[in-house]
Amino acid sequence: MKNNLSSILTFSTIVAFLVFGGMTSAQAQEEPTFSVSGTVDSYYRSSEYAPGTSFANLNGFSLGMANIVLSYEGEKSGFVADLVYGPRGADAVFGSTGSSSIVNQLYVYYNVSDSFTLTLGNFNTFLGYEVISPAANFNYSTSYMFSYGPFSHTGLKADIALSDDVSLMLGVLNTTDATESQPVGDDYMFGAQLGLYGQYINLLTGQGATQIDFTGGLDFSDNFFLGVNATSYEDDAIEFSGVALYPQVALSDAFTLGGRFEAFTENGALGAFGDGDNTSITLTGSFTSGNMTIKPEFRVDTASDAYYMDADGATDSLSSFVLAAIYSF
Repeated sequence: MKNNLSSILTFSTIVAFLVFGGMTSAQAQEEPTFSVSGTVDSYYRSSEYAPGTSFANLNGFSLGMANIVLSYEGEKSGFVADLVYGPRGADAVFGSTGSSSIVNQLYVYYNVSDSFTLTLGNFNTFLGYEVISPAANFNYSTSYMFSYGPFSHTGLKADIALSDDVSLMLGVLNTTDATESQPVGDDYMFGAQLGLYGQYINLLTGQGATQIDFTGGLDFSDNFFLGVNATSYEDDAIEFSGVALYPQVALSDAFTLGGRFEAFTENGALGAFGDGDNTSITLTGSFTSGNMTIKPEFRVDTASDAYYMDADGATDSLSSFVLAAIYSF
């Protein structure tokens, strides 16, 4: 009798441990989490003369930015507050004023289901291959397609996972880069993205402007990746279009060599060109040690006319060397 009772108690103890212990573990996984992450970057640039692209265009020993990302993830909802300081950060949020001039992203989200998420606030653009964070780009300098924008949007978007390999994003957005509020009444913009097996077709339209963009890439082997970006923009005042290839070869666990080969055309007066073509060739090395990444980079820009300035005046070509250090945490 005593042995039977002991056996029953022992069995009950094991069952209780498996059931309640398992529940405790599952519940712990559902606990909300708060995290702090970001980057700090700085660089040296060999020339004071730079092409008409964003970031990495200051002379000598220069500052990039300090980027601090605060995020909170609950079971169904959360937020992201992405703050930037320094020249790169100031360029990234040029459409903001006052205290908002340090806000790169600021949004809340709600997971309606495992496959449907609503996001409200200010978030970086869904168009293009490159982003604002230097840690998320392979090349340290940026392309013309990225520099001509958009950088960010404020609005409401819905992200829908249609299957494991197909996704859809739909959004109603303020005027491009108007991060704090809508400056032109009720004339909003519309954004859409269709994701197919890691390739993305993007659309931004409204207020007389339309941009169509493709972003994708293929892993040809464990060591070789080829990224692709193509874009076309048109409004009443300007047109621009471009295409870029991003080959990257991992030569070791710590060192990768990559390039960006971009052809870009503008008709109008938005940025670097009035009416003209540009070819940009960038070769970047990426050496990683722990949280630190060192990027030496050579870049040559060639235009169809003398659109640049150097020490001798107008010129149709520029070349430079950049050495960047990026720390991620």
